[in-house]
Amino acid sequence: MHIPDGYLSPETCAVLAAGSAPILYLAARRLSQDTDTAVIPRVAMASAFGFVVQMLNVPVPDGTSAHAVGAALAAILLGPWGGILALTITLAIQALFFGDGGILALGANVFNMGILAPATAYVVYRGIGARSPARQVVAAVAAGFLSINAAALAAGIELGLQPVLFRAADGTPLYNPYPLELAVPAMMFAHLLVAGPVEGLITGLVVGYIRRVQPELLTRPAPAASPTPLLPLGLVVGILVLLTPLGLVTRGTPFGEWAPEELAQLVGYVPPGLIELSGRWSGILPDYTVPLLAALPGGPVIGYVISALAGIGLVTLTWLILRQLLARPRVRP
Repeated sequence: MHIPDGYLSPETCAVLAAGSAPILYLAARRLSQDTDTAVIPRVAMASAFGFVVQMLNVPVPDGTSAHAVGAALAAILLGPWGGILALTITLAIQALFFGDGGILALGANVFNMGILAPATAYVVYRGIGARSPARQVVAAVAAGFLSINAAALAAGIELGLQPVLFRAADGTPLYNPYPLELAVPAMMFAHLLVAGPVEGLITGLVVGYIRRVQPELLTRPAPAASPTPLLPLGLVVGILVLLTPLGLVTRGTPFGEWAPEELAQLVGYVPPGLIELSGRWSGILPDYTVPLLAALPGGPVIGYVISALAGIGLVTLTWLILRQLLARPRVRP
């Protein structure tokens, strides 16, 4: 679901970025006004969780692959505004440092996975029964399943509109070549059948675990921080880091994320707009690999783990900086 550069027109990217900007501004304002001193560490940990869980690609029967997003857990632990900021930071780091998702398409990816998915998850979780401990796990599973599918539907519509709205003089699509009747079913097939259940399962398991070991993390507003407020989620992130090499087992490329040469094999040509916009930035550790280790035995696995740890470090550093920027002096009367 990380749309690369070239699959969406610059106009589409601009509209989605412009629509996302005021929501992100409002989320930052809300977070800066939060009096809970532990909220920034929790947001940082939720960002790290989203970063790592998105590295675990799973195969889809149509030959592609998909992955969870982590938006539902972020919204459950942080509320909608914290969840939006947590996923936005994750997506920005993925695009800038790892080439996962385009720079020009970052606004679209933020809208889909960083705004729509957490907002959907929060509404579903609260609606089903977040206040009832007996229904928290069920609500978490439903929030995970529906949130990722809402994001997938939005991405499918955005991709499917491109050949309708943007064509070359000879009638061929300028950007994504697959129309709505193909893009939407392909996205929904992968996420209703595979990614949605995975997202729901992971969210339900983590919420059930936190409910047993530290249930106060599931309350909104959160109570005062305990001596180890991040230990449950920190253990989950650590386990996922060790499991990230499983993402290398899946060989299929997610729908809409093909490199130009892969797309040429699928449809017989590469749209001219995609050629012009794609490949401008591949990241420092492209596709979560360490170039110096790629040719060594076990190098891809080691590089994948190093990328996961680097991503967690970058997320943490980003939130340390943002904590200072978002801090507002409080004047006592």
